[in-house]
Amino acid sequence: MREPDYRQIIREKMGDYRFTHSCNVAKEAVLLAKLYGGDEHKAYVAGILHDITKEIDGQEQLQIIQDGGIILDSVQKNAPKLWHAVSGSAYVRLYLGIEDSDIINAVRYHTTGRAGMSLLEKIIYIADYTSAERSYNGADTMREKSRRSLEEAMLFSCQFTLQKLSSQAAAIHPDQLACYNEIVLNQKG
Repeated sequence: MREPDYRQIIREKMGDYRFTHSCNVAKEAVLLAKLYGGDEHKAYVAGILHDITKEIDGQEQLQIIQDGGIILDSVQKNAPKLWHAVSGSAYVRLYLGIEDSDIINAVRYHTTGRAGMSLLEKIIYIADYTSAERSYNGADTMREKSRRSLEEAMLFSCQFTLQKLSSQAAAIHPDQLACYNEIVLNQKG
């Protein structure tokens, strides 16, 4: 499938804000791929598709996850905000025929991260935080860090997310903790 086809697919599945965000993530992902020697085409595809199921009804997301043979863990079951990444990874594989495991994993782990992330996974994770329309407190700092070092940006984003979730007394997915711990331990080693 060509890149314009993916734009058309997501255009039909989401509102204006989410469509703009997805296009911006794709653009940011290509920029980061150029900066860090990643595959620009894969960065675009994973970026444009990362939120493909974000605006789909929760029950339909759960059905896509089940159809994909994925079993949610206890944190995921109780955190509907995480479903779109898991259902999205199943969707791109089942319904768009994407077989590239790097793209599938970039979609799946763009919200939590994980230990052992590939370059593409890191690029999509960071691009989601740094896309042009993002204006949260710390977005500019995050963009600056992403231009210097993916690991520095990953650490900042993990700290941001862990602080936000813990301040809300929300469960933290083990993949997020594993991602954070790996970055911290690699910096010390």
